Formats: sequence, structure tokens, C-alpha cells
Amino acid sequence: MTRYAVYALPGALGPDDAAEAVRLRDAAQAWYAREEFCDLTVDARRYGFHATLKAPFRLAEDRTEAELRTAADVFAADRAALVVPALEPRPFGPLRALVPQREEPAIDALAAAAVREFERFRAPPGEAEPGRRRAGQMTPRERELFRRWGSPHVLDEFRFHLTLTDPVPEERAAEVDAALAVHFAQTAGVDVALRAIALFVEPEPGAPFEILSVHPFSDPVPLATPVPQETA
Repeated sequence: MTRYAVYALPGALGPDDAAEAVRLRDAAQAWYAREEFCDLTVDARRYGFHATLKAPFRLAEDRTEAELRTAADVFAADRAALVVPALEPRPFGPLRALVPQREEPAIDALAAAAVREFERFRAPPGEAEPGRRRAGQMTPRERELFRRWGSPHVLDEFRFHLTLTDPVPEERAAEVDAALAVHFAQTAGVDVALRAIALFVEPEPGAPFEILSVHPFSDPVPLATPVPQETA
């Protein structure tokens, strides 16, 4: 059964995107290609470089892919580009991810809007859905969000991150963290423009997610993100 997802994807516009976003995307792709860590990036590579806005879902019976793409066009056209501040590789639960080092309310607002806007395209989850199998590991709030929105990591539980690895065993954590620090040394701490959302598709269960379409924001100029001033 085909699934779709709404992702934030720095560098989605290719050569027309902001240079720092393209460099970050290319660095992530090079990371996924590293053979010495291929056993720790199986799912990360399958899902692709991204930050989730609307988690993977099956299309509702009364909706079509064309309607989903049109809705993504409308959604993006109503928004301006924004800045993801100071991305750095960090532990994210058992994973490793690129995580902003400053809060940016515009990112949270974008994700919340995507969760709500694309909900009408989501089919009710079946018994085999991954989230249902993990329900016992969720907090009460996460279970509530999963039942309502199909994902436990939305709204007040949302944390923007660009996944780099699958769960990292404790005995390999130091090795992975050191490798990530070196690999992303040229992009760490850099503010990155986000100028579009992307629809991804999983053609069949277990297949790699592919870019279906890219939907640029109406205003390509990133919003200014003030850098906090240190106090004496």
C-alpha cells in the first residue's frame, strides 16, 4: 500500500536553493553513503534526508494523489521561507540528527499547520501500522496525539530534526558522534534557509521513499532569525 509524507527538505529546490541548504543536503547524502556506518543508516536512508512535517500516511479512499499535490501547492503558496537556526549533529533520543540550537517558533507553526491541513488526506491507520505496534512505548500524551493525528510527535511534542542515523548502540556512540562532528564540521552551526516543502512517496511497503513533488514557498527570502546576544 502506497504511503505519502510531507517533509521539510533543505536544498529541495536544487541549484536554485540557498547555497547553505544545498551544502547541507549534499553533506547528508555523503554521510548516508559512508560504508562504515551503513548498518546504522538503513532506515535513515530509506526514509531519505528530511524533517517530518506530516508523518507517512495512506491516502484516504475519497482523495487522490493529484488532490494532495494541489493542496501542497496551496499550502506552500500561503507561506514565506524561514530559517532553521544553527543546525548541528546531536543525539536525538537513540538516534543522531541535525538539530537546531535555537528555538524558532515559525518552524513549529509550519509543522502544526501541516499536521492539520493534510489530515483530511490521511486514511485511518490499520492494525499493521508501525505506530500501533509501538503504542505501548508511548506516553499518555503521545498516545492521544497518535490517535488523533496519526503520529505521537506533533504539536506540543514536535521537535524539528533531520535524521542521520537509526538507533546507535551505546558501544558505538563515541565513534559515531566523533565521525559526525568531523563530517559536518563545515556546516555545523550554520543557519539554513527552508524555501519549500516536499511530498514524498513510499510506492510499496519497505521501499525507499522518493520525492514526488516540491512545492516552493511564495516568498523565497528567508525570514530573519535574530541571534541571541550574550549578557555580561
